[in-house]
Amino acid sequence: MRIKDYLGILFLFIMGSSFAQNNQVTGTVTDASGLPLPGANVIVKNTTVGTQTDFDGNFSLNAELGDVLVVSFLGYVTTELTISDSTNLEIVLQEDAQSLDQVVVIGYGSQQRRNITGSVSVVDEEAFEDRPNTQVGALLQGKAAGVQVVSGSGKPSAGFNIRIRGTNSINSSSEPLYVVDGVPTTDTRSLNPSDIETLSILKDASSAAIYGAQGANGVVLITTKQGKTGKPQLSIDSYVGVSQVWKTLPVLNGEQYRDLMTELGRNTDWSRYTENTDWQNVIFQDGLSTNHQASMSGRNDGTSYYVSGGYTKQEGAVRSSEMERYNFKVNFSQQVNDYIKVGTNIAYTHYSDVDVTDNTSVNSGGVLLGVLSTPPNIGIFNPDGTYTSNPFQDWENPVSSTDAAVRGYTNQRLLGNVFAEIYFLDGLKFRTNLGTDYSSANYDYFLDPFSTSYGRAMSGIGRYNTNLSNYYIIDNTITYTKRFGKHDFEALAGSVFQKYRWENSNMERRNFASDQITTPNAGSEIIAASADKAEKANASYIARVNYNFDGKYLLTANFRADGSSNFGPQNRWGYFPSFSVGWQVSEEDFMTNMESVSSLKLRAGWGVVGNDQINNYAYFGRVGSGGNYPIGGVVMPGTYPASIANESLKWEESEQLNVGLDVSFLENRITFTADAYVKNTRELLLNAPLPRSTGFDNAIQNIGQLRNRGLEFQLSTINTNNEFKWNTDFNISFNRNEVVNIVGQEIFGGGVAGRGQVSLVREGEPLGSFFGYVWGGVDPETGNAFYINQEGESTFEPTAADRRIIGDANPDFIYGLTNTFSFKNFGLSVFLQGSQGNDIFNATRIETEGMTDSKNQSAVVLNRWREPGDITNIPRASEGNTNNSRISSRFVEDGSYLRMKALTLSYNVPASLTDRLSLSGVKIYATGENLFTITDYSGFDPEVNAFGGSNTAVGVDFGTYPQTRNLIMGLNLTF
Repeated sequence: MRIKDYLGILFLFIMGSSFAQNNQVTGTVTDASGLPLPGANVIVKNTTVGTQTDFDGNFSLNAELGDVLVVSFLGYVTTELTISDSTNLEIVLQEDAQSLDQVVVIGYGSQQRRNITGSVSVVDEEAFEDRPNTQVGALLQGKAAGVQVVSGSGKPSAGFNIRIRGTNSINSSSEPLYVVDGVPTTDTRSLNPSDIETLSILKDASSAAIYGAQGANGVVLITTKQGKTGKPQLSIDSYVGVSQVWKTLPVLNGEQYRDLMTELGRNTDWSRYTENTDWQNVIFQDGLSTNHQASMSGRNDGTSYYVSGGYTKQEGAVRSSEMERYNFKVNFSQQVNDYIKVGTNIAYTHYSDVDVTDNTSVNSGGVLLGVLSTPPNIGIFNPDGTYTSNPFQDWENPVSSTDAAVRGYTNQRLLGNVFAEIYFLDGLKFRTNLGTDYSSANYDYFLDPFSTSYGRAMSGIGRYNTNLSNYYIIDNTITYTKRFGKHDFEALAGSVFQKYRWENSNMERRNFASDQITTPNAGSEIIAASADKAEKANASYIARVNYNFDGKYLLTANFRADGSSNFGPQNRWGYFPSFSVGWQVSEEDFMTNMESVSSLKLRAGWGVVGNDQINNYAYFGRVGSGGNYPIGGVVMPGTYPASIANESLKWEESEQLNVGLDVSFLENRITFTADAYVKNTRELLLNAPLPRSTGFDNAIQNIGQLRNRGLEFQLSTINTNNEFKWNTDFNISFNRNEVVNIVGQEIFGGGVAGRGQVSLVREGEPLGSFFGYVWGGVDPETGNAFYINQEGESTFEPTAADRRIIGDANPDFIYGLTNTFSFKNFGLSVFLQGSQGNDIFNATRIETEGMTDSKNQSAVVLNRWREPGDITNIPRASEGNTNNSRISSRFVEDGSYLRMKALTLSYNVPASLTDRLSLSGVKIYATGENLFTITDYSGFDPEVNAFGGSNTAVGVDFGTYPQTRNLIMGLNLTF
């Protein structure tokens, strides 16, 4: 039997079950603006008779007078009406503003919130429309329970590190998967937040398992704006802002520095060094930000469109740091006829930035540590125009790090897809999607051969790096939806194929004759030149079933089979199932009399997701280049075994159990969500030691287990809803991380200040543990620091065995609180965000309180030990003596903070005035970001992470670029 015969039989079956009555009823379903709603469900209540509207919103079915029609469409309030004498019905659906009926984007589809059985958080446009943003990560911070967003640095070029329900790996990535209109990506820095409509965060395995191998760290689904209204709408949004470092740190002035150097035994002709430069004042500046966005959208005759363009530029609060972005976006869809819909979502971005070096010491070019440790006794330039240096070391001042080198990163990116949807039969839809993420980037660097001592020593340096990445995805899915009686059923099946390709090259040349030609070709000496390519492919098959009985009992089952080229032939495929159930308790008869409870749902889910984010070709026994051999006085090229083969290498797996509660009261004026979860990540892709007999020290193996356990709570209230409106959103999350098994080994990381490594991974402890000595104090007689050994005794010379866990970078809980007020045409949004119970290792203080060399020091060293009998916590100055500034609990501080993340005051110009100007709306607003921070942390800023996205070295401050205070004025016009 041919396929069309099967379809014919299926069609007859469906139609036979749908037309059991004789009287024909026709009608049209539209939205409030009069636009037709194709695909709306029209069902005779308490029967299996039903249909969907066509391209023009028309429907026809058999029903009798007196029957009740139930009309529903995602995103609109479900309407019931009784059939009277008229058989030509005009039905208008209103947009659904109730959170329980909100349409939530999930993997490869959407659901009403009331029917979701997994743990999904939604951050929609209302949550961030009153706050200007330049990065996607900022939209999530403090807005969703269980989502920790940490900006490791405050510079414009820095991204965000996002952890959903804790850190899930040691060597593999713990960043979530981002899916932009159906196209997965890992880079969100260049995305334009103004184009985003909603963010759905799939937190548990039961909701993320549809993404299988890519969903181990959670999934963030990013949906961009589409045309909504029949009348074209033009929107222009523009703002300007100023950013400032909100805190400076006191350091020694010129006279105090001279006294310290004398105490260290360093002498020089101080008459040559008579300046008193405030380097923080020189390096920190008022950074100007500008943002201009324009968009046009509309929907008519089956066509939906959204077109936007914009320009953003940020000058950082640290000298020379900046970011610039041009963006262009087109979203378009066309209902060709009753059966076919096509569309595309395309975004082009031209992104560039100038970085500044942080998280390193001044002698390595660190700007932030440079402003603290550069002596105030010198100016910026020598008489000959070259940059000044430390009087005792050839460490140049921080302006040389910000201004001397020409450096810039540029990225051009095309992210988008084309799709088609075909409706074969009532409820049967096929969708095909082809997406790409193409990125071409380059980094250009030139240091002239004259102005800096390093440039003179190298006779100038020119570098040029290129990075090209291509990503393609094609997915095909078929979805069947059916309602019969009290049963709602949806099934999805499909395939996904993905291909990655990377190409990189770099070159460096030195020995430049002048500073007039800045490209590497002007250098006469080639120092480095290399190029590499890599590929990766994934193939997947997906399936999902959603079942709803009588609006009370919900079931969702997902399955995904993933194959990855990163793994050997023995374990190339991984299989990731999930199940979740829900019970709408409020729909039961025994809840009828509980009028205060609007909705009550219990949820439970279990699932397994995977992770293959390791180096490409990890299972191969790879060959390394550069093993050159001198033969006969001539260096001959050679290779060497670089890694050992492991054909049994397989997926890292995360198994998660989640239980949840969703409840709302007083006609949904109060909604509360609670979740509890346990997540076990096993078969870690861990770089573990090997027996020396293999010839290798270590290799990537499937070894070990991590565990995350947590509680999440989210509360939303409508406090008043009259002329004066007041809404509150609050979320709080508790997560506990534990290293369960890493086969007894200990993994160190986070080297700082030449004192060793500060972070330790050990069984029974959480990731992000600080490891070092226990500080005892300062001996009043000698001025030397003493420490507490394992026996609890004081010692001046502790051994490595005396080190222990001295801190934990993981917070006890994180939280966010938003209050939104409106009165007449005025609006006020107050957003507070915080973290409680996390430690920070302030490695900056090792540099600024160590008093071991010629660096300037913090003003706290004025209280240092100077003579026998002094009682102080600051040891004596001692040239080259690092014993007084070991990695110890002395530098562990409480990193808890509460921050006024954003305060926005807005005014909507009255319609009586905008109508005269032919405008739909005019909004003027002022926003303050990071206006105040309540913290006991002594550094520049508590929101830091010197090691970026590291899973193990967390919560370390080593001259990290701080978060800034931003003041913004903006105007939004709608035509």
